[in-house]
Amino acid sequence: MTDTTAADATLAPAKPATRPARPHFSSGPCAKPPGYDPAKLATDVLGRSHRSKLGKQRLHYAIELMRELLNLPDTHRIGIVPGSDTGAYEMAMWTMLGARPVTALAWESFGEGWVTDAVKQLKIDPTVIRADYGQLPDLQQVDWSNDVLFTWNGTTSGVRVSNGDWIPADREGLSFADATSGVFAYDLPWDKIDVATFSWQKVLGGEGAHGVLILGPRAVERLESYTPAWPLPKVFRLVSKGKLTEGVFKGETINTPSMLAVEDAIWSLEWAKSLGQGGLIARSDANAAALDTIVAERDWLGHLAADPASRSKTSVCLTVDADEGVIKKMVSLLEAEHAAYDIGGYRDAPPGLRIWCGATVDTADIEALGPWLDWAYAAAKAG
Repeated sequence: MTDTTAADATLAPAKPATRPARPHFSSGPCAKPPGYDPAKLATDVLGRSHRSKLGKQRLHYAIELMRELLNLPDTHRIGIVPGSDTGAYEMAMWTMLGARPVTALAWESFGEGWVTDAVKQLKIDPTVIRADYGQLPDLQQVDWSNDVLFTWNGTTSGVRVSNGDWIPADREGLSFADATSGVFAYDLPWDKIDVATFSWQKVLGGEGAHGVLILGPRAVERLESYTPAWPLPKVFRLVSKGKLTEGVFKGETINTPSMLAVEDAIWSLEWAKSLGQGGLIARSDANAAALDTIVAERDWLGHLAADPASRSKTSVCLTVDADEGVIKKMVSLLEAEHAAYDIGGYRDAPPGLRIWCGATVDTADIEALGPWLDWAYAAAKAG
């Protein structure tokens, strides 16, 4: 008779005793802040017009909370726009590009998306500077007489620009930063950013569908002095009679927002305010450091972004010493065990894991994830 007990033990490693309390490691929509409860949301504005006095007050309040948290100078305007980060970034591209040559940087899928928009939709023939997943292109190649499109933090590659030193103060072109995984997690140099976009669903753990557009004074000057050659849909129009539509940046949205999503964002912003921007950054840093420790202790795990200086501290992408089938099985096993949700790498990225380390995640949950990764890796390889 064959003794199967030992073999079964090898094939079925013991499950860790402790699960992450909140196994929400998705890179978007991301984990809600600790203590979140929909019942805590203010509801007086629900069922009211966003153009009512109360509706505009709440939208304006959300804008002012973002300004305070980001330490944004008064020279920069903040608008809530449709279409999440994608809508905000495309609004900026459609309304401001075409005035001068364009350089597009791409080292992950969303950067490639902006290249596609520029080449196939706007047909402006940009200079394209690319790098493979996990790498950052040579930023010194950038010609700043051009407008420049880039992602501050590559959500799908785990690669970021580490600072704004590569952006000259005397640039001729505009800097367009897709900052959706970077805002609130890094101290951004607003004097180097003419256009920034993000959505509430990343570091704030908010809901999708709404984008945020930040314009510096040079971007406003472009909008008021330049008319694109192509037609603009209504939801992209930021100028009326040659002047910026200032109401958009005071809470008078172009189209109807979800006031429930706005209240959800306000709750997250008030939570964030209780910590301050420094507290948000510290939480992201601690989470990334805890995950670094997990990776360093395992020879079968690695970082897709090899250079720590350009490695994301929010959307951390990992390589796994296994084929794609094993990685997919790991992801499924962890979800079934309620140990980690949605940690598979992005569909266009190399096979691997992607673990969100933004401020709404608790460091204790990152630490508890390590043994579960061991278990899932062994179980998936065992078949």
